[in-house]
Amino acid sequence: MTTIVAAAVQSGSALFDTSATLDKFEILLRRAAGEGAKLVVFPEAFIGGYPKGHHFGAPVGSRSDEGREWFRRYFDAAIDVPGPETERMAALAGDLKTDVVVGVIERDGGTLYCSALCFSADGRLLGKRRKLMPTAAERVIWGMGDGATLGGFDGVCGKIGAVICWENFMPMLRMAQYGQGVEFYCAPTVDDRESWTSLMRVIALEGRCFVLSACQFMTRADAPDDFRPVQGDAPETVLINGGSLIVSPLGDILAGPVFGEETILYAELAKGDIAKGKMDFDVAGHYARPDVFELRIDRSEKKPLR
Repeated sequence: MTTIVAAAVQSGSALFDTSATLDKFEILLRRAAGEGAKLVVFPEAFIGGYPKGHHFGAPVGSRSDEGREWFRRYFDAAIDVPGPETERMAALAGDLKTDVVVGVIERDGGTLYCSALCFSADGRLLGKRRKLMPTAAERVIWGMGDGATLGGFDGVCGKIGAVICWENFMPMLRMAQYGQGVEFYCAPTVDDRESWTSLMRVIALEGRCFVLSACQFMTRADAPDDFRPVQGDAPETVLINGGSLIVSPLGDILAGPVFGEETILYAELAKGDIAKGKMDFDVAGHYARPDVFELRIDRSEKKPLR
């Protein structure tokens, strides 16, 4: 029975400083690989940053010049996919022989997307997942993804899925992952509530897969001096409080959740446990009722010009 070590990285970006964040990414990935990790998951928006507590000068019905300047800075901190930053991350994954999932802010034309990238242990960018539905005020700064990026990834460790933050509350999106035979269901997030743990356990039980959720831990000190979050301006103010965890296919917590600190969580994942779990419940197989329920997925790319 194949067993791998997996890691969930709980750390925050250097907000608006992508170069510094990439350096941090390398340090943390090398640390996890040094502990034997063959699958490493980083949080949502790790590269490019999650500006929690900022409103970008966009109350209902108006926008400010100051807010537009902040968006310009955020736009500059985003990355192109593919691009030099993805080349660096792919090469590092190959050097360390580790599959990697990492949240990024992707720049495409004039629009930003919250995406998750998957890199293979053989040094390739396997692809991206664009968040389908930005939550609340995220819609001011991020565009919506489409079905073209709903595919799973064939990593060296096995079939990898990536579902970002509150997308995990979308039952049909979860089913789209289960139906592809995802073994390692990765959930990059910035949801630092204790209730997040319950959702991750439900997903593990529902999909009979391993669930790895990585959340940022970020303080005010990780942001520029002129950044003014609503949470407060003291350097030690916690903006994102963690809560990362790893769960087995039967819903048992293997690591975490951990709050209030930067850390890396590790767990040994025995792939045979997936088959054990599916003996009595395979939501996309013998427990499905296709005579009653049918999920149709539009996997086409939605371009404004054809």
